[in-house]
Order: sequence, then structure tokens, then C-alpha cells
Amino acid sequence: MSSGRRVSTGTLRCLGIESTADDFGVGILSSDGEVLANVVSTYIPEKGGIHPREAARHHAEAAGKVLIEALEEADISPDEIDLIAFSQGPGMGPCLRTGATVARALSAYLKVPLVGVNHLVAHIEIGKLTTGAKDPVTLFVSGGSTIISAFEAGRYRIFGETLDIAAGNCIDVFAREAGLRPEKGLPVAAVVENLARRGRRFIPLPYVVKGMDLSFSGLLTAATQLLREGRHSLEDLCFSFQEVVFSMLTEVTERALAHTEKPEVLLTGGVAANRRLQEMIRIIAEEHDARFCVVSKEYALDNGAMIAWTGILAYRCGLTTPIEESQVKLRWRLDEVYAPWVEELKGG
Repeated sequence: MSSGRRVSTGTLRCLGIESTADDFGVGILSSDGEVLANVVSTYIPEKGGIHPREAARHHAEAAGKVLIEALEEADISPDEIDLIAFSQGPGMGPCLRTGATVARALSAYLKVPLVGVNHLVAHIEIGKLTTGAKDPVTLFVSGGSTIISAFEAGRYRIFGETLDIAAGNCIDVFAREAGLRPEKGLPVAAVVENLARRGRRFIPLPYVVKGMDLSFSGLLTAATQLLREGRHSLEDLCFSFQEVVFSMLTEVTERALAHTEKPEVLLTGGVAANRRLQEMIRIIAEEHDARFCVVSKEYALDNGAMIAWTGILAYRCGLTTPIEESQVKLRWRLDEVYAPWVEELKGG
């Protein structure tokens, strides 16, 4: 990403493309933070987890329709777009490359700047925009990532993260092993949550926090073994499994909050919709006199609006991505991103 002169502060419209995993999303935002459109098409595998090449094929087929729908929802024409942003990483290679190809084509055709956006930074920024948080400790929990972070000295620093699988993926695999399937429009993790509410007996399971990092693979193996043994009710296993996962997340988040003394805790990612996790994070926030902020499902899940907004923030600080530097970054870490706009927003 190149840095140029700070651009004018006039109203801008940015079209953002999200394609890191199973979602192809297009969002259109104005530089005053108004969401003009946010359209998502999701690849749903017949069984198992995400197949990257099949997901990329879905994205390529859905791109035109999603773009048209977003422009219609925003009630603007393509020539009213001032900027194209895209998720440059981290994520699945075939999926990222599909979104990047669409973004490059639009940027070249419309003759507007291109901005590559870090997917994880975008989750934090749209969370701050929609909740009003200024300087939070962020717990980001999804199928692909589990990260506890906070801003310090120009970057979002990682205070804790998973050492193996993400918490959301851990829950999804457990659910599949239990034979659970999405119900009535609810994702499988929500089915686990509903069963957990009916659980009454806690079954001890591995609890692995190493310093500020977490490990979920041993927990998943142990829970799966208990499922196969059939000695416990599914409700009790879901309750115990969920309680251990969330207790680990809460412990590390509280440590980060105590260390940084930030004024807010922001919960985001696909798992943020879980009410038990919200309750646990809310309690530790209150104990440290911090405001608890949870991102609504529409913006906590992967979406184009978060990419568009982060693209605007970067562009207004003079950051753009030349075509020749727009290669996707499959393992682009959150703490590698220079974020000069954050200090300005904290004081705004």
C-alpha cells in the first residue's frame, strides 16, 4: 500500500468487496459513515466445511448480481463511486483472488483509486462505527479467527489469539460431530447455543490458556470422544463445551482489558451473536468500568460494508494500493497494518 498526500475531506462514496471465505459481499458507504448498501451472497456447501475453490466459483458467479443489487439499493450509478476497496487478506486464496480480480476491474474501468483492506482491521472499524466505540479492547471470534486486540502506537496489537483452530470453527466441528444441522434459518452454532441452555450438569473438559493465547484442539478432541461414548446427554455436553470455550475467551479478554485499561470492550465476529458469550464479556466489562459494545449480526458477519468503510478511512489518510501491489495476502496479520486514522477517530 502506498502513501500519498492526504485527500480532501469532501464526501466520498466507496464500494467495498468482501471475499475472504464463504461470503461474497458488496457494501457502499459514504465518508460520513452512512451505509448506502450492504449485500451478501453466501456459498453453502452440501456437507462439511468450506471448499475454497467451490466457494470461489460461487463468488465469481454471484459477483455481477451482487454488484447490481448493491448499486440499486444505494440508488447510485457506477460513475458516482469515488473509490474501490477490497479484502486483500487474510483468507482463502481462491476466494480472495476472485474478489481482488473484480475490484481491479472496477477500479480500472471506473478510473478510481483502489485500496486493499485487511479483513480483520475492517471488522474492528465497522464495529467502532456502528457501536460508537472509540478505543476498545476487541474480541473477534469467528469461524476463521480468534483474536483479542487493542490499538497502541499506530497499530492494532494482538494481545491473545488461538494457537490452533478458531473458536467458531471448533464449535462448528463439534456440532457436525454431534449430527447437528442448521435449523429454521439458524446457523449450527445457534443450535448448539439453544441446546446448551437446556443443559444442567457441567462435564469437565480441557481448559487450555497458555499465557495470553488459547488452544481449542484438545477441548474439541475430548468433547468429540464423549459424544461417541454416549454417556452424557447432548444438552449437558453442549452446555459444558460452550461454557469452557467462552470462559477461555473471557479470561484472556479480561487480562487484556486490565492491562490496557481501555474504556470499552468490543465483541464482534460470527460468534458474537451468542447470548451467553455476550453475558460473560458484559460482566467483565462492567467490573473494569468499561462500556460493553456488541456488533449487530449484519455487520459482525463478513460483509462488504466493513471493507468500504475501512477503505475510506485509509484513503483519507492518503493510503492507496497500486494495481501492481494488489496481490492477495493469505496470512496478513492484524498487527502488520499501519492504521494512522485511528488516533484521529479516538479524538473525534
